[in-house]
Amino acid sequence: MAVSGVRSGLRGRIRRAVAVGACVAAVGLVPSTALATPGSGVSGTILAKGTSDDGLKIKTRGRTDVVVRTITVEPGGSTGWHYHQGELIAVVQSGTLTRTMHDCSVETTTAGKSFVEPAGPHHVHIGRNLGTEPVVLYVTYLLPEGAPLSVDAPDPGCDV
Repeated sequence: MAVSGVRSGLRGRIRRAVAVGACVAAVGLVPSTALATPGSGVSGTILAKGTSDDGLKIKTRGRTDVVVRTITVEPGGSTGWHYHQGELIAVVQSGTLTRTMHDCSVETTTAGKSFVEPAGPHHVHIGRNLGTEPVVLYVTYLLPEGAPLSVDAPDPGCDV
């Protein structure tokens, strides 16, 4: 009788544990939006979307100005040689942007792609539109407070 009572008590505890586990699992299956409060009076427009093939890593220090800007480079146009005092993230909305970097390497970014430009005078570059349609960029700058959007620089010897 004692062994039977122990088994009976053990079965009862197991049943309770299974019931509690089932309840916990059921709560986990309830959509989380049921617990959220619905928004109202808010709308948004995606201005540009681009995919970064290499991932993104951005880091700033101190007070940072965040500037979002649209840039259009007409066919045959160029940004001129320059650098940025902070990093920027760019999305090519349309056209193809050809950038020549400080080491004279060339990077081409097509519509729907994005890139990061690192900060500092050792990252001089020029952006050109070698195509027949305007290049439209959406650029987010992360600059030290008060810094200009770009700083003009001489051609590092790439003769572009």
